[in-house]
Amino acid sequence: MSESPLQVRALSFVEALEVVLHHAARVRVPEPETVALPASAERVLAEEVRADRDQPPFDRATRDGFAVRAGEWTDGRRLRVVGLVRAGEVWAGKALLSGEAAEIMTGAAVPAGADAVAMVEHAEQGAGLVWAAGPVLVAGENIVRRGSEARQGEILLAAGTVLRSAEIALAAACGCAEIVVRQRPVVAIVATGDELVEVEDTPEKHQIRNSNSTALAALVEAAGGRARRLAIARDTRESLRERIAEGRRSDLLLLAGGASVGKYDLVEEVLAEFGAEFFFRGVRMQPGRPVVFGRLPKSESASQRGGVLMGTGFSPSASAVKSRGALAPEGTGSEWTYFFGLPGNPVSTQVTFHCFVGPMLRAICGAGVAGPRFVQAMLAEKVKGKDGLTRFLPATMRHDLERPEVRLVRSQGSGDLAANARANCYAVLPEGRDYKAEDVISVLLR
Repeated sequence: MSESPLQVRALSFVEALEVVLHHAARVRVPEPETVALPASAERVLAEEVRADRDQPPFDRATRDGFAVRAGEWTDGRRLRVVGLVRAGEVWAGKALLSGEAAEIMTGAAVPAGADAVAMVEHAEQGAGLVWAAGPVLVAGENIVRRGSEARQGEILLAAGTVLRSAEIALAAACGCAEIVVRQRPVVAIVATGDELVEVEDTPEKHQIRNSNSTALAALVEAAGGRARRLAIARDTRESLRERIAEGRRSDLLLLAGGASVGKYDLVEEVLAEFGAEFFFRGVRMQPGRPVVFGRLPKSESASQRGGVLMGTGFSPSASAVKSRGALAPEGTGSEWTYFFGLPGNPVSTQVTFHCFVGPMLRAICGAGVAGPRFVQAMLAEKVKGKDGLTRFLPATMRHDLERPEVRLVRSQGSGDLAANARANCYAVLPEGRDYKAEDVISVLLR
């Protein structure tokens, strides 16, 4: 007899992340499009960028001073100043001869015949002459040689690179007024629950505003996706079917709420009616234990070709969940939509997004496979652990140069949005031990 969904073993956080990353390696990325370079921030490069010329294209001075022959920059040797070269100018004279120097500005092309630049701070001058008043020079000092940063034709940005300020600056230096990036995947977002009203509505005493959908949309946009907020799904099978039928045509589907074990938590059952495959149902973490991950067909025909019929009440066994967690199914592509069923409590929703959804979404964007961003910091206080659960607690990290320190934010739990907003990270406390002040722990950045 198959085990019910509620009997399936919850994975550890590490196991669940491995499952997500395994599937992230198999996703189909969007088609490319061309955009203006200034509009490419946070987009994923679809075609490599090559150097259109040597960088730098000339021997470049890195200091204001004098272009000289290093061997002539010695005590008592006077050199005749034969000209000045500014950044952006071409040296009009001939190659420097023995006994000559040229005044030069930072960024200017070093005249032929010179092999070093003496800093102006290390020089004395008068009557058209200049001489050493500082340390001995060596050949190549204060010069960046032509092509030492990149050679013409060299790949400088590989496909799959996320374009941020540094990458955009490099592309601009290569003359890329336009750039080829991946289209942004569409992420459908569904918040579930009879207690929800939209943000612009006035809630009754028993109702709350739909903060999850708004927060998830912001997280999706920041991770490179295009958020598509759908109407609230009420706690009925009919309402959930409508939203899932609409959302499964997107590149990724997020459902917030209704994935727990309550009487009206119907998300998993309705997903199963659509022929969903579940890769895990529950993770031993706090908050976020009820998180669900799987895929479902984009259409009824795809479901039937896959051999899983809609409307059958399909419920995979524990062994099926385990095997699919170990190996992703073949044929992952445009006929399937990955989904996450996220817990309804808002802090749980955001924690599980950073842990699992963000890595999957970045892979769908074409940025490759990478886990969440963790750093290490010293714990400022003792904290009690929890057996069987990896804890992700709202915290503030002080980014000191020599001693980064993390301190928990006082919180009332996974529904405390105010505490979550006061935090700038999550302290990560693996299961099974207590922590004392000055222990070094992992910190989840957000």
